[in-house]
Amino acid sequence: MKILLDTHVWIWISEIPDELGSNARRLLEDLDNEIFLSPISTLEIAQLIKSGKIELKHSLSSWVRKSLSELDAKTAPFTHDIAEMAYKVPKPFHKDPADRILAATAILENLGFMTADKEILGNRHIRTINARK
Repeated sequence: MKILLDTHVWIWISEIPDELGSNARRLLEDLDNEIFLSPISTLEIAQLIKSGKIELKHSLSSWVRKSLSELDAKTAPFTHDIAEMAYKVPKPFHKDPADRILAATAILENLGFMTADKEILGNRHIRTINARK
């Protein structure tokens, strides 16, 4: 299975892994699954750091490199098609552009989307994986 991680799930894995449910943890540890992370998540994390909402144990650049390596994660593409799809995600959906881009990425790249966001989990057009289960 190919799995795109929502930004908060990526942070949880590295900073507070107890937030993850047992099924989510099992999926992430299964070497047959491919993990994907979007550069949009790095942008979101940079914004959270700048606004003082989170603090990482390392600089963002070293945190990203270390985390990508530990997860053996691939970088999900951010293309013009994904940007366009971000505002075609069927309603109801967030106004948050980052969530829209991540959802569009999951849809167009045929990735399962691991999140704990109830609004996204409830959208039947996105193949979601509940990060809390």
